[in-house]
Amino acid sequence: MSAIDNRAVRPLAAGDYLRLWRQRRRMSQLDFALEAEISQRHLSFMESGRATPSREMLMRLAERLDVPLRERNAMLLAGGYAPMFAERTLDDPAMAAARQAIELVLKGHEPFPALAVDRHWNLVAANAALQPMLAGVTDLSLLEPPVNVLRLSLHPGGVAPRIANLAEWRMHIFDRLRRQIAVTGDAVLGELLNELMAFPVAGGVASLHQGAPTDHGGVVVQLQLATEAGLLSFFSTTTVFGTPRDITLEELALEAFYPADAETAEALRRIAGSAA
Repeated sequence: MSAIDNRAVRPLAAGDYLRLWRQRRRMSQLDFALEAEISQRHLSFMESGRATPSREMLMRLAERLDVPLRERNAMLLAGGYAPMFAERTLDDPAMAAARQAIELVLKGHEPFPALAVDRHWNLVAANAALQPMLAGVTDLSLLEPPVNVLRLSLHPGGVAPRIANLAEWRMHIFDRLRRQIAVTGDAVLGELLNELMAFPVAGGVASLHQGAPTDHGGVVVQLQLATEAGLLSFFSTTTVFGTPRDITLEELALEAFYPADAETAEALRRIAGSAA
């Protein structure tokens, strides 16, 4: 029988967090010390635990490293300080203005699709124009809350069989997730990426369009969706809150889809008119 190591894993200290995020931002101690306007010696002492950073110093360095608010709270706790940033639900009365802003943006984008997602790409809200894009989903479990929009879009029982340029769209999603993981260090996103990459790419309309990427002048990657109204082509934009002090708001993103051609715009207006 093999021996089992029962030694407890040492919890991260504040200095460990500083070193982790500095390395994640690909900065040397010297580069970051210059950026933060402190001595390299002082930074080295804080990272090694030989010096204890104050609450103000931790937040100053976290700001320079662009550490997410959720991780800043963890850094503060590791340093022996109380967390600074709240995490409220959108139903909280304090979030009423933000919630109204989200609803205004989503509704105002109709008849074009728009949705709001959290940090793990779970659906938070959507406008009425999103529903026609979900027609043909065969695995209804994908539509049960919490709905992960990336899983829904790339799963063979989801939207994937109707995405005409699926191979190109998958690579776009994978690249975007990799960038998000690099910025946030979120392990859940890493697991999601591995899951999505394991999905097969076969069957339906998508199997006919796995050759060279479509030519959009090198400006945007389009989502091309085969529907009863014809082939709909979209490009998307992402909106985030500019000065969040709440974890929920910082991690919220609004994805708005725009028609990439006149035919798509006309088809979406026609679909919206029929629904009305």
